[in-house]
Amino acid sequence: MEEKKLDLNSVIGFILIFGILMFMLWQNQPTPEEVEAQEQAKQEQVEAEKKVEIENETIETSSEDFSVTSATDSLKLEGLKNKLGAFAYSSTLPSASNNETQVETELFDLKFSNKGGFLSEVRLKKFDNYDSLPVFLIKDKNIGFNINFGTTDSRSLNTQDLYFEPTITENGASIIVSMKLKVSDSKFLEYRYELKPDNYMMDFTIRSQGLSDIIDSSQAVDLDWKQKMIRGDKSVEYENRYTRLTYQHDGGKIDKLSPTGDDDDIEEEVTWLSYRQHFFSSILVTEKPFKTVDLVSQNLVESGDDEAQFTKIYTSKIPLELQGGELNAPLKFYFGPTDNTVLKQYDYSLDDSIPFGWGIFGWINRFVFVPLFGFLSGMMPFGFAIIVMTILVRIVMSPVTYKSYLSQAKMKILKPEINDINEKFKDNAMKKQQATMALYSKAGASPMAGCLPGLLQLPVFYALFQFFPSAFDLRHKSFLWADDLSSYDTIAELPFKIPFYGDHISLFPILASIAIFFYMRMTTGQQVASQPTQEGMPDMGKMMKYMIYFSPIMMLVFFNNYASGLSLYYFVSNLITIGIMLVIKNFIIDEDKIHAKIQENKKKPKKENRFQKKMKDMMEQAEQQKQIQNRKK
Repeated sequence: MEEKKLDLNSVIGFILIFGILMFMLWQNQPTPEEVEAQEQAKQEQVEAEKKVEIENETIETSSEDFSVTSATDSLKLEGLKNKLGAFAYSSTLPSASNNETQVETELFDLKFSNKGGFLSEVRLKKFDNYDSLPVFLIKDKNIGFNINFGTTDSRSLNTQDLYFEPTITENGASIIVSMKLKVSDSKFLEYRYELKPDNYMMDFTIRSQGLSDIIDSSQAVDLDWKQKMIRGDKSVEYENRYTRLTYQHDGGKIDKLSPTGDDDDIEEEVTWLSYRQHFFSSILVTEKPFKTVDLVSQNLVESGDDEAQFTKIYTSKIPLELQGGELNAPLKFYFGPTDNTVLKQYDYSLDDSIPFGWGIFGWINRFVFVPLFGFLSGMMPFGFAIIVMTILVRIVMSPVTYKSYLSQAKMKILKPEINDINEKFKDNAMKKQQATMALYSKAGASPMAGCLPGLLQLPVFYALFQFFPSAFDLRHKSFLWADDLSSYDTIAELPFKIPFYGDHISLFPILASIAIFFYMRMTTGQQVASQPTQEGMPDMGKMMKYMIYFSPIMMLVFFNNYASGLSLYYFVSNLITIGIMLVIKNFIIDEDKIHAKIQENKKKPKKENRFQKKMKDMMEQAEQQKQIQNRKK
């Protein structure tokens, strides 16, 4: 009974204690003002902790950091200032809400990217591609144009991620596009473009104002220009052969990176850089030579890739100099055709970027074929201009053809006597050689005389091989069945692709191959008939017979994807040469008279010159040494 009372008392005691505690909590609860003060204190503590986290972050920038939405939030803006320092101001301007600034001139449709300040699109209004689409040198983010630099507060920034403020004004007939990366209204980095009327060259200046205490002069300030070259021709492989990075350096020297594969170089005192896409070029010119430029060319076209939209990637890394802590680089940009007539208008030898060939080949093109073709094409259609130029070239070269055929005729007449000498001295190679040379000397003939005229024609042959693929005037000019003399002609499309040949049939290369076959039948056949066979030497006659068939096949395959203007030239050239040789053979050269003259020459005493006498003495000494060795054996 007592235990039950004790348990009841314990329960009542716990209830009373709980009630007292609840009464005390109710009495001591905070007022509404105290609750609001506590919440505010907690919020301040959270914001203070976030601020500490921001200050402790590594200063790294990305394009997302500079978005307008981040600048509208005070907390994110504070973080932006910690990343960009003074340049955070540029992201708060109205221009940061727009992507592009558009400008149109007589020659260009241009777009400037507010983010980065560079030209993001360049369309040449007067030209179309092979598929009738507009010609774009810059489009769809195929360009990177960026200055990277360090700041005095230990940041590393890239202009391509920062917002520039655009301003468009007029200066007379010129349009001025100013893109400013601002620290304040009076402190900025500026890209200044001046577009002159009817001019493919624009002035482009990189300068800074009031940034000497912001840009760290102890760190490199580098301009990086990267551009993917947009395909513009029907045959991408053919176009890629003439797509090349060319540059002038060291007071006028012209050099190029490889057109067939990846290549790189570092050059000094560079005055201009040409990013050439066959018939169009993007060229950066500097008034003051760049001290050094790091150049890279990367090939993007694989063999058989007909669908490629880009041919190469060019990259140039250019250190910029600070003067008094500020940038001031007066430059120029050329965006336009790789046309000799247009490029020669400028005072920077930009026409040297056209692949006319090196040495004598380039001279022949520049001073003979370019002005000659320009004169002819100004009076007649371009196809007929090629034919007339071909006729003129073959007429000028006809004396060389005559000399070559005359030498072959002499060798043909002397062949029976050469065969007698070979039989007479078949066991004595030295005597046979001496007797053969004596016969040639008396007759006034030489086996090399037929080769020399051919060698004289090589510079002309190679010069024209370079001229036609580089002739901008032939672009999109039609003749007969060829729609474009600067590209291949097509008479049939194949349902499959033949390696090295292609997926189409071109008629001009077929005609040129037939013509070269008959030409070689005439010339090589004559040489085979006149060429003496030397013991121990390769059978040149057999090799020449192979060449009669091998050369036309090479022409047929190789030229199927080349410019139809070039195939037209070789077709007409070989036809004319065949005609000239028939005239020489049937109306000019009389083999009986040549034979009679040779016999008269043989009767005349022939005085040996110093060289011939020295060669004869050397051969006699060699013969004596051989006889001594044979006796010892």
